[in-house]
Amino acid sequence: MINEKKLSNSTRKLGTRQLTTVGMLSAICIILGITGYGFIPVGPVKATIMHIPVIIGAIIEGPIVGALIGLMFGLFSLINNLVNPTAASFVFWNPIVSVLPRVLIGIVSYYVYVGAIKLFKNNKISAGVGAFFGSLTNTALVLSLMYFLYADRLFEIYKVSSVKQVGSALIAVASTNGIIEAIISVLITIPIVLAIKLVKK
Repeated sequence: MINEKKLSNSTRKLGTRQLTTVGMLSAICIILGITGYGFIPVGPVKATIMHIPVIIGAIIEGPIVGALIGLMFGLFSLINNLVNPTAASFVFWNPIVSVLPRVLIGIVSYYVYVGAIKLFKNNKISAGVGAFFGSLTNTALVLSLMYFLYADRLFEIYKVSSVKQVGSALIAVASTNGIIEAIISVLITIPIVLAIKLVKK
């Protein structure tokens, strides 16, 4: 039975458990990034799982917790690109690209999960739907912002034939990595969320 009162309460306050969850899952995000374990080779591409702790935290403890974990993920991304720059790191020096989408992962995941609960009355399906759209939020926003804010500079760096080709390349990334990451997010999130909810009963 879904307790809608608990869902509502989770949007309003942070207790010791919620703050502990933020710290623990934020640390997992950072460890995944530092160690490289946050990237899974899938054929010719690498799918990231660094955003999954954000999704899990949001579904378990609410949008504020999810947003805070996403904030930590985004700040790590920004700092990592400052400390270990690559040719395209300048994109992530802008917090609108590196931080904002990661904060929104938690918010979108939670509210999609709540909507799915009302529709399906099933935690397993709802956690999967929340994870899928939370993951796509990260992919869609980061790549869209990269294009709209930095298409010209990316065109110069990668020496493609036109700015339009930059957009085509980003769409290709979204349709390969993005979908793979969303599916992996669903497969990892569902059992973890169900196990945590079982323990919390």
